[in-house]
Amino acid sequence: MKGGGVMERLLAPLYLDPNRDHRRSVFLAGSGRSGTTWVSEIVNYRREYRFVFEPFDPERVPLCRNFRRKQYLRPEDRREEYLRPARKILSGGLRSPWADRFHRGFFARRRLIKDIRANLLLGWMRANFPGMPMILLLRHPCAVAASKLALGWKDGLAGVMAQEDLVEDHLRPFEDEISKANTDFERHVFLWCIENYVPLKQLSPEDVHLVFYEEILTSPETEIPRLFAFLGRDFDDRVYEMLDRPSPLSREGVTGNRTLDGWRGIVDEARAKRAIEILSLFGLDRIYGEGSRPDPDGAYALMKNRTSELHGEIPREG
Repeated sequence: MKGGGVMERLLAPLYLDPNRDHRRSVFLAGSGRSGTTWVSEIVNYRREYRFVFEPFDPERVPLCRNFRRKQYLRPEDRREEYLRPARKILSGGLRSPWADRFHRGFFARRRLIKDIRANLLLGWMRANFPGMPMILLLRHPCAVAASKLALGWKDGLAGVMAQEDLVEDHLRPFEDEISKANTDFERHVFLWCIENYVPLKQLSPEDVHLVFYEEILTSPETEIPRLFAFLGRDFDDRVYEMLDRPSPLSREGVTGNRTLDGWRGIVDEARAKRAIEILSLFGLDRIYGEGSRPDPDGAYALMKNRTSELHGEIPREG
């Protein structure tokens, strides 16, 4: 999506998106600085999708003014103040200079919607917009925190914890520990835990497709076919050209960008150890530990427990 002249950018809003079925949208969620724009470019390497960029940003998209920056909604919530804008976004009705800023193309038969503020909405989306393919991208929390710190991003943890339904439903056991976080790094790691723990506990493997930044980076020959199989789309070798192409939001000189463990140059041993301690509170150390690569089975184990609960089964030990 990077590139193109002035004329192409001016023509970006001039497109046709006639199909209003939300199931024609693919929703890609992930933490900020986790590589969501990069993965979007992989999925949309042939520009077959209308690309909708960060539509749930309440500061830049007036339609979403009732949403918090990291909004949580219970799956059974049916308030139209939230359903109405989400319905318009997911069905392709939104037109926005912000959300359309990276779209290229005239006629769209399907949409790719990517957002870094919507992790806590995924359970609600699944309940209210069934049948829409959803992807959740995960990247090592130390890499995410290091990149955010390098860019001077605020953590926004206080606003997340101000949501009483979220705390009551998911975060009460961790509330005291979260309140003790006394560094920017710790707060960013806690935020990563919250915005990934909640969807993993709410959703089953049948509800959402998990993608790991590190696995695409190191094993694209396995992960890209798996991703396109989930989408039910074919692909050709041109997709692999996207692996080395800078994304529109890449930041030159930010340590950890498009590398497996570049974050280790910023995060010292003590902070890395503290990150694992925080992850262990949520059980997320089963996914990311001392190494740089994830253990996908750890993520699926968290989700399978939730699936068992939904079916009234008792998870087996071992």
